[in-house]
Amino acid sequence: MISLVTSTFASLIALFFVIGYVTYAFFNRSAGRAEIGSEIELAANRKEYFDDEILEGKRLQKMQLLGVLMLATITIGLPAYWILEPSRQAGATSGKENRFIEWGSNLFAPTAEGGFNCAGCHGGMKGPGGAAPYTITDSKTGEVKSVTWKAPAINTVFYRFDESEVRFILQYGRPFSPMSPWGIEGGGPLNAQQIDTLLAYLKSIQIPREDCIVADAKPLNCEGGHLPVVEQEKVQAAAEKSVADGTYSSIGEALFNLELGSGGFSCARCHTPGWSWGEPGQTGSGAFGWNLTGGATNTHFSTEQEMINFIKAGSKFGAKYGVQGQGSGRMPGFGDLLTAEQIQQIVNYVRNEL
Repeated sequence: MISLVTSTFASLIALFFVIGYVTYAFFNRSAGRAEIGSEIELAANRKEYFDDEILEGKRLQKMQLLGVLMLATITIGLPAYWILEPSRQAGATSGKENRFIEWGSNLFAPTAEGGFNCAGCHGGMKGPGGAAPYTITDSKTGEVKSVTWKAPAINTVFYRFDESEVRFILQYGRPFSPMSPWGIEGGGPLNAQQIDTLLAYLKSIQIPREDCIVADAKPLNCEGGHLPVVEQEKVQAAAEKSVADGTYSSIGEALFNLELGSGGFSCARCHTPGWSWGEPGQTGSGAFGWNLTGGATNTHFSTEQEMINFIKAGSKFGAKYGVQGQGSGRMPGFGDLLTAEQIQQIVNYVRNEL
């Protein structure tokens, strides 16, 4: 709002000078004489000029008043404009962000609306998760068949990955999944600015980071913190229900296998073959992520706490983890999605039951 006032103020000053110039030019022209030969009579070196009484009287006072008015305009106008300059810049930044969000939403939209149909796979414009048609080939039999792939929700993608990781996924896609490369770098159709606008839009549809820490029974806003309490309660309730009805034997097993919360996250999505299209194989035996069965995690991580830390933060591209492990950047971090107790239950299940 302040930036708009600043721009309006500057426009009025410019308009004032334009009107003044046009007025001066009009009267100056109308004061001239068009008759042939008038230039001889009115030439500057032939025209009788003001006498001393006028020059040192009314005309001098008029020029002095004009000078004071111009000085006042500069003295008041420039500081008033520049005092509001930071707000103008903030407004310009906000305007750019809003434009990027709008442009990104146009790219994200379904094909019928002129977009690239991100919404078609990810469950609509708010990205709560959806389904995508995909063709898979059985590595053992060579059988080719069409499946419906459970596309992950992206309204929590920045809870799991940082911006550079999301950018990489958009640019290069997810191999062996319906997520194709969209950036020019990966062979897709979108340039760098279009990727930027998509990132801006994805940020705008994230589940708000609010009411996510409870202190003295009062929810607090915590930018950069965990999933909101109400979402974490949904996750816990779903896990407890599946244990109560006998689907799973422990909370850790449920948390590992279920598609949980509004964010639709699951360990089994990457660590259980066939889970993504509803035909899960042996739990934890490896798909996008490595095989967790047979005590593999005890080999990968020398201590339980080391594994907990890895699950919380996820893998960072090129960074060391565990015993001679090097991150690919594909393992998301779950520290902002699950509570410490829930992560502990998953670790107990993976290390002791798989």
